[in-house]
Amino acid sequence: GLAATLAALPEHERYPTILGLLRAEVAAVLGHASGQRVDTERAFTELGFDSLTALELRNALTRRTGVPLAATLIFDHPTPAAVAEHLRDELLGADRAGAGHVAPAAGRTADEPIAVIGMSCRFPGGVTTPEEFWEFLAAGGDGIVEFPNDRGWDVEALYDPDPEREGTTYTRHGGFLAGVADFDAGFFGVSPREALAMDPQQRLLLETSWEAIERAGIDPRGLRGSRTGVYAGTNGQDYTTVLREAAEDSDGFLGTGNAASVVSGRISYTLGLEGPAVTVDTACSSSLVALHSAIGALRAGECDTALAGGVTVMTTPAAFLEFSRQRGLAPDGRCRAFSDEADGTGWGE
Repeated sequence: GLAATLAALPEHERYPTILGLLRAEVAAVLGHASGQRVDTERAFTELGFDSLTALELRNALTRRTGVPLAATLIFDHPTPAAVAEHLRDELLGADRAGAGHVAPAAGRTADEPIAVIGMSCRFPGGVTTPEEFWEFLAAGGDGIVEFPNDRGWDVEALYDPDPEREGTTYTRHGGFLAGVADFDAGFFGVSPREALAMDPQQRLLLETSWEAIERAGIDPRGLRGSRTGVYAGTNGQDYTTVLREAAEDSDGFLGTGNAASVVSGRISYTLGLEGPAVTVDTACSSSLVALHSAIGALRAGECDTALAGGVTVMTTPAAFLEFSRQRGLAPDGRCRAFSDEADGTGWGE
């Protein structure tokens, strides 16, 4: 049988052999002439599978491999690469399947230090890496700018120095990210239509999570199936307001594209992580609480590795309008915490 055939192969040939078989079956189900067209890192749903074709593939793989497979196969293992790994383990046993799995971490003590092994970031002032952020701080950089002109805001009508005037704000400034609409949807296996429906906060956190893992010297794809947790801080979602006024149709993607829970869940799903996925909203302390929660989870053995951080993108000027009515904003957009000159808060991303 297939198990015996695989066992006789050199270890480095086993996974490619299974992947080739899987590609052929996926192509047959989808009506492709060749399995070479099948992107093994894309989700089955993005490849065109639904519940009926999922069962068709499960049945075909059961016949080819002799392994009884669950009806939920492609939902439990959402990419061809993940299914291939599952088949390898089922056919050969996890102990004989070869390298590729992250071993569970040894028990930890309560006072064991937590190691930060990789970081990534986006900040106002054109900051795109931790090194740039440090240089920006060391040089006394200022990331506060005028309202952006690439978000569909009527920046002239928004401003009025009178804090009593409804629908306006008495500041023109904030800490805004440049190019916040930029996103390589194809890289993450996201269709253009779904990408449009995704809150920019989800897009941004997906990109920076990938970068943080790479900067740690780890192939993000190699974490699939690992006990890696995701703890993400957020501070509200207002992108649905933008979508309601958009001409493009985003039905079917609004829920997952704008739910706070999916801010963390999308990272886990895309990378195939099997640790906790937790979104935290404690307003301005969200990122700090997310980091605290990740450390607690690591020490409790709930996960072996964790991604922790936060994201804020203001797709509408709602926060500025609300705090203008409360007279809570600094007119020049700059906080002066603990200073006698403090005259309000400033919003940033």
